[in-house]
Amino acid sequence: MTLTPPEFVHWHGQFIPSEVDGAGEEKSIVVPPRGQVSYQFTPRPAGIRWVHTHVMPGSNLYSGLYTGQFEIVYVEPNHESGSYDQEVFLATHEFEPFYSTGEMEEEGGKPEDAALEAEVDADKSQKPNGWEIGYQTFTVNGRSLGYGDPIRVKEGERVMFRILNASATETIELALPGHEFNVVALDGNPIPRPNKVKVLQLGSAERVDAIVEMKNPGIWILGTPMDEDRNRGMGIVVEYSGRTGKPQWHHPGKSYWNYLLFSESKSAMAPDEVIPMEIGKINGGKGGFNVWTINGQPYDQSEPIKIHQGRRYRLAFVNKSDDMHPLHLHRHNFEISKIHGKETSGIFKDTVLIKGFARVDVDFVADNPGLTLFHCHQNLHMDFGFMRLFEYV
Repeated sequence: MTLTPPEFVHWHGQFIPSEVDGAGEEKSIVVPPRGQVSYQFTPRPAGIRWVHTHVMPGSNLYSGLYTGQFEIVYVEPNHESGSYDQEVFLATHEFEPFYSTGEMEEEGGKPEDAALEAEVDADKSQKPNGWEIGYQTFTVNGRSLGYGDPIRVKEGERVMFRILNASATETIELALPGHEFNVVALDGNPIPRPNKVKVLQLGSAERVDAIVEMKNPGIWILGTPMDEDRNRGMGIVVEYSGRTGKPQWHHPGKSYWNYLLFSESKSAMAPDEVIPMEIGKINGGKGGFNVWTINGQPYDQSEPIKIHQGRRYRLAFVNKSDDMHPLHLHRHNFEISKIHGKETSGIFKDTVLIKGFARVDVDFVADNPGLTLFHCHQNLHMDFGFMRLFEYV
């Protein structure tokens, strides 16, 4: 007999009460097996958000976000600039996961702080790296490249792409040969300095809004520069009106992605309190799974971090691992205040990607009382220790 587990439905990026946020750690409402639950809330803030299962799959690759249980949610703003001709929503996801004994190659994953890397490498007691996850099939909007309808455009159009990385574990890059992305929002929030890039980078759970001017007629592949992943389906065809033939792909060449491209150069407001958050990895734990720690402790050995309503907190992340981590805070946004040692401000997100051996500071105001979960949105990290709970007092 197969038991059907209860379900948690997480409204990612919404400023809502803990009870309906959809996380067991926050004591949210549970959807019982083969049952249903009704509740209501006022969606906010506006912008691209998403809803997804928050079941903890652990070692079960047929559970949680590996299953593809998610959907884009778009909260329409009261006023829309309308500076585009067409709006296209895209969600990337991978299927048929499998365990791998080798460390998975991550796009743009070079270390930022050589001193941190040397410090960790000096510890020769580490066991070999534990399990990682690979995938057989890659999709955009549930279809592998070559299947489903293309995105149909006309020369001269301005197309707004609203893109979600709904992967359980993967950081992705996307490019459209012969075109540039004018990034105007991150995680659904307008940025202070729109900027053009050739390649987008999104950690798991991140969203990007970008306008593309259609001025290079042809039939193109919007996809990942990673050849193996694109060949397994990570892409979608963009077809100009009146054009025929085989979809074309050209590598975009070297690219540069950094939140600083879109931020203000001035410093963020000073915090009321700084909370150190040192990210650690213990290789090859029970069952061969790496154990993830914050300030030396995995989640099951930690106590909630106490916070006070109205105070501004700075989470000072030091990543002492070679992995990239998409760091997600429930029920709040945070402002990036320092990245790679440089002061910055103006970018508000609910998920921030920190590279291997890097330092990033983010600030949030405790303005939504209730239990609040923080975790890495990479399932294999979250499920094996990479979480903390904030508790208002």
